[in-house]
Amino acid sequence: MHLTLWLITALLATAYLLGGTLKLALAKERIAALGANAAWVHDFSAASVKGIGAVEVLAAVGLVLPAVTGIAPVLVPTAAVGIVVLMAGAAVVRLRRGELKLVVVDLVYLALAAFVAWGRFGPEAF
Repeated sequence: MHLTLWLITALLATAYLLGGTLKLALAKERIAALGANAAWVHDFSAASVKGIGAVEVLAAVGLVLPAVTGIAPVLVPTAAVGIVVLMAGAAVVRLRRGELKLVVVDLVYLALAAFVAWGRFGPEAF
């Protein structure tokens, strides 16, 4: 189970680091131009999109760095809980926009993050 938790953590950290960096590096209009999956940015200000990107980068760092360094490893499941909250918000936005297929993706990320939080708070705590 320890290996499974690490693999899922690495997947989540990679996805959120890339997604967050993209949101921080690109202008809101450039993100929207990436396609239908990014149309949600029209519902938010440019500062909000950058804020979401910063939260995603911090979540990615929080999933890995505390465990690797051994400094405050309780931050790993805490970061996972943060991702659960973030993805619950994303799912609500997608539902409001009628993007039902994308809600499924958000719920998969939510479930993976919830599994990491459960595993690291519980049976495989550091």
